[in-house]
Amino acid sequence: MKKAVVVDSSVAVKWVNSRDEKYLPQSDKILRDFQNDKLEIFAPELVKYEVGNALLYKGMDRVQTENSFSAFYNIPVNYIPLDPELAYETIMIAREAQITFYDAAFLSLARKLKAKLITDNPKHQKKVKGWKVKVV
Repeated sequence: MKKAVVVDSSVAVKWVNSRDEKYLPQSDKILRDFQNDKLEIFAPELVKYEVGNALLYKGMDRVQTENSFSAFYNIPVNYIPLDPELAYETIMIAREAQITFYDAAFLSLARKLKAKLITDNPKHQKKVKGWKVKVV
């Protein structure tokens, strides 16, 4: 049976551009586990915007940026739209933990799916007690 995981942008960007990134072997393992049918990868739609922004500011030329973003879209991530129920849960988490709506969006999706959140930047996610957060 496949295990569901939610990845945030700090992990997803590593899959398409390694420039100035750390924990590359760990992030690559997530993709290998997916390819070997061990994992199912989820992320909120927001991840597309955050990865696009991260790629834009990596100092690459236009072609490199476009190739990286194209590669990102070829990874079969299950993108989950923000519906009213998920938005409400996200607001509650953001207020409770005093974190941004953006950071809380990944946590609320992980809660909804009963999945582990995988991140390279647990600063905000670790503020919420009782979460299954894995740092790559």
